[in-house]
Amino acid sequence: MLKKALLAIPVALALGATAHAEKPPEEVLQGLIDSIDSRYLTQSEMNLMMMPDNPALWVGMDGEDLFHTPRGPNNVSMEACDFGKGPGVLEGAYVEMPRYFDDTGKVMDLETRIVHCMTEVQGFAADDPAVRQRHGSGSDHMKIQTYIAMQSNGMEWNNPLDHPLEKAMRDAGQVLFARRAGMSDFNCYACHGQSGKQVRASVLPNANVPEDWTKAISWPAHRVGHDNVRSSQHRVRGCYYQMRQAGMLAGSDASIALISYWTDMARGQPAILPDMKR
Repeated sequence: MLKKALLAIPVALALGATAHAEKPPEEVLQGLIDSIDSRYLTQSEMNLMMMPDNPALWVGMDGEDLFHTPRGPNNVSMEACDFGKGPGVLEGAYVEMPRYFDDTGKVMDLETRIVHCMTEVQGFAADDPAVRQRHGSGSDHMKIQTYIAMQSNGMEWNNPLDHPLEKAMRDAGQVLFARRAGMSDFNCYACHGQSGKQVRASVLPNANVPEDWTKAISWPAHRVGHDNVRSSQHRVRGCYYQMRQAGMLAGSDASIALISYWTDMARGQPAILPDMKR
């Protein structure tokens, strides 16, 4: 713990301003703030001040070790896994997900691709704790997800739509985003269809404002209220709970479809990775 405390500033700088990104996450966010008048982007002065020391940077550092360390029954590292740009190539991979993968015949997001790599490449059993536990800063999943995502910081969201299944998933996500259901007859647009809406003290992002929406979908992010780094899949399930709809199955086609659609809505905007959220 003392060693980490002493190294906090240089590690944050090293991870926040990597070779592939000219700006650390807080500067990417500041560029958006400077470009548009948005209550959503500026609602938490504390978070803006804390971003250079974002706890997610530590999670990403641990994820780097896990990514490059041979693990599992097959004793191989995740460098043998293809995240869309070739084995071990991470720069810009995350902002081009979900995407279709030939080796599975499926459209996959980052979480489901990591599961595939752990089980098929490294040889972990599906019920191994390393595979099964996907939430919280202490999980292998969040560490690896955060590290991989950070290699796309500042890059534009650009999930491919060349394959018919990629288009089908995006279109299915659009339907789900607009579909009213549940005891409250809510859909995603109920919260994200216009600017100025709030849940208690939290200003909500408008899905029709790309500068708002790129921050909204920039996961993994450290949620201050949870004191944990959270993923896109975690956010999807949280939204469905808040809408009082049936629970979303982790890694399901429906969850990936929603992530595909919301990524498409932020197309061309810079990703803030890792972010900090309320």
